[in-house]
Amino acid sequence: MKHNETSETRSVRLLKVGEQVRHVLSDILQRGDVHDEVLASHVVSITEVRMSPDLRHATVFVKPLLGKDEEAVLKALRTNTAYLQREVAHRVKMKYAAKLKFLADESFDEGSHIDRLLRDPKVARDLASEGDESDDSGV
Repeated sequence: MKHNETSETRSVRLLKVGEQVRHVLSDILQRGDVHDEVLASHVVSITEVRMSPDLRHATVFVKPLLGKDEEAVLKALRTNTAYLQREVAHRVKMKYAAKLKFLADESFDEGSHIDRLLRDPKVARDLASEGDESDDSGV
């Protein structure tokens, strides 16, 4: 860590670089720069990029539109990792070319699962009865 760099400025830098990498990857995929049939036939969202503290590794979270063919899309991205790493290194000014690791973004699935649970009639009934109990505080 540099002398004048605090942990706060370091984490802001990680977020900024991650966001730059996300933008570059999104742009490459949107423009169809990767010559791959699977990637050409799918709309892929780069939902988040998390950089390692030394900026040498980037974990890229992706979600194909409507979650279709997720495994095929991940395989295509992993097959084209070398090209994508070169492009990111070229467009984002960093000391080292970050190694990219592609993972499926499960946060959407978790959110919809929680939403389904909250809409379940038994859970809704339990939540309603809890709300009634808290109102009986007598205050």
